[in-house]
Parts: sequence; structure tokens; C-alpha cells
Amino acid sequence: MRELNVAVIGYGLAGSVFHAPLVAAEPRMRVAAVVTSSAERGDRARHEYPGVRVIARAEDLFADPDGIDLVVVATPNRTHAPLAIQALEVGLPVVVDKPFALTAAEGEEVIAAADRAGKLLTVFQNRRWDSDFRTVRRLIADGSLGTVRRFESRFERWRPETKGGWREAGTAADGAGILYDLGSHLVDQALTLFGPVSDIYCELDTRREGVGADDDAFLALTHASGVHSHLWMSAVAPQLGPRFRVLGSTSGYVTYGLDPQEEALRSGRRPGDGTPWGIVEAAQWGLLGAEGDTHPTPTEPGDYPAFYTQVADAVLHGAPVPVNPRDAVATLNVLEQARASAITAQA
Repeated sequence: MRELNVAVIGYGLAGSVFHAPLVAAEPRMRVAAVVTSSAERGDRARHEYPGVRVIARAEDLFADPDGIDLVVVATPNRTHAPLAIQALEVGLPVVVDKPFALTAAEGEEVIAAADRAGKLLTVFQNRRWDSDFRTVRRLIADGSLGTVRRFESRFERWRPETKGGWREAGTAADGAGILYDLGSHLVDQALTLFGPVSDIYCELDTRREGVGADDDAFLALTHASGVHSHLWMSAVAPQLGPRFRVLGSTSGYVTYGLDPQEEALRSGRRPGDGTPWGIVEAAQWGLLGAEGDTHPTPTEPGDYPAFYTQVADAVLHGAPVPVNPRDAVATLNVLEQARASAITAQA
């Protein structure tokens, strides 16, 4: 069985917590190289992946790409598109962390580079494999909700004090802010479930001192299918709303809390370590039904490892990529129109 050598560019939260552990969990892949200019992060990578090649600059990787079969771009948002294009131009397939690019036009440039190179390109929309989202997809597919009329989705946090870093101190021009961070997930999920949108309304606010971009946002999407999606993302929510509230013609579904996989990865657990992965205990299951007649319904297991399983299948056997990059461009189009809507409303 051929083993794919993967280079992870960037070893902050995205690279070290999400990508590298999931790459290592796929039997047909290994973390062969990590690109970071931080000595501390480089030492950590060597400890976690013995034999890994630590490279200070992406340019050095691209100057000598021999032995690398796949590149993962897990750097600050403004560098996603340029680094993806450079990797493609030296003949390497690419996984790009979300957001795919800063604009839809920039995303199209990356897709064009992949087409010219004839190389694989996909986007890490891992929240498609969240336990609760997989459950919503199941309930829609099996008709448990009837015809969905309204979809409410939240990623809310209570962080009244800033933590620093580019995600908060950066500007919208850097791809910072909660709209591009959490909004990339929420919009992708809404489009995956209900298709293109015909109308967009957005509210954007910066609530905390020292923050350079939005940290509180709301989007209302009207899908061409007729479904209304209401999406909240916030770093300043002192009480958290339901993760999902989905209202159909015959039934509704409400669930609270977050998929357990991120916390597991942050705590050092790894898929395949001998303990169940992505399981939500029965006490945390969401409620399905109508007023006066609701009952807990089993939550599907979360499955982030499926992303890199599908990437390996795509590289080795020509199978479809797990996320079509044109889906990511559609998400960017919505995010751009949302920001324009908020600016217009504030004028």
C-alpha cells in the first residue's frame, strides 16, 4: 500500500490540532514535513511526528518538493490562495483550510491554477462531518422533519476578553473576524443542505476593545428552494443558544452544545487510539418532534477522519474530492455579499 507523504504548511491551531493529527490517523498518509518559522512549534512537530522534516519557509519546500505527495495549507487566511497557487504550480495536490480565499475571485484563481496543473484541490470544511450536522442531514433525508421551512444555526462563544492573535487584531482585509472564521462553516453547512441563496441580509458588529474586525454577526439567507436560514456567530454571547433549531412542516429538531471532536483533538486524543471517536452520549442527544410530543433522537457519530480518507482515495485512485472547491467559492460569494449588506445597512 502506497503511503502519501504530506507537508503541512503552518503549525498553529489549524495545522497542529486539526490537520496533522487527522493526516496521521489515515493509514495511507504520514506527516512528512511541517513548515513553520517557530522553533518551539518545530520542536513540537518533531516530538509528535518522529522523523518529520521541519522547514522554515514555504518557499524552501516549493524549491525542493521531491518526496512530497500532498500539501496542506493551514496558515493565516490572507496567505491561503497565494500558497495554494504556488504549491499547484510546482505540481503538488493541495488541501486548503477554510476560508478557501479572501474573495470569490481569488478562489477562482486557485481553481484555475489547479486546472492548469491538472492537480487535486479541495477545501477543509470539516464541519460537514460534525455529529450534529450529520444528524440534521439524516433527519432531512429520511423525511423526519417533513418539508424544512426554517434552519437556525449558531456558533456562539463567551469570550469577553480578547486573546490576541491575527484572528482578532487583524482586519477584514486580512480575512480576520468572525464572519470569515465561523461564518465559513455556517454558510457552507446551509448551502450544503439547502442550495443557492436568492437574498442575503447581514448584521456585523465589533463589540470588544482591541479587536480589529467583527466579533458578532448575524446572517439571514433566503434559499432559492424557499428555506430560510438564520445564522448566528459570536464571541460575546453570555448565554448560548441552540446549536441547531430546524423547523419542518411536520416536526422540528433542536440540539445544544458542540460536536466533541475539536475538544478531543485539543486535549491530545487521536482517532484510532482505541477509544470511541466522535460519539455523543445519550444525555446530549437533541430533541425531535412537535410541541407536546418531543423525544431524544440518536446523534450520528462525528467523523472528521473521513475527510482525509476521501483525500487519500482521490489522490491514489481518482475518487471525488471530499469538498468541491467551487462549493467554497459559493460560500465566499455569500460572505462577500453579506459584508456588503452590513456596510450598506450601517451607511
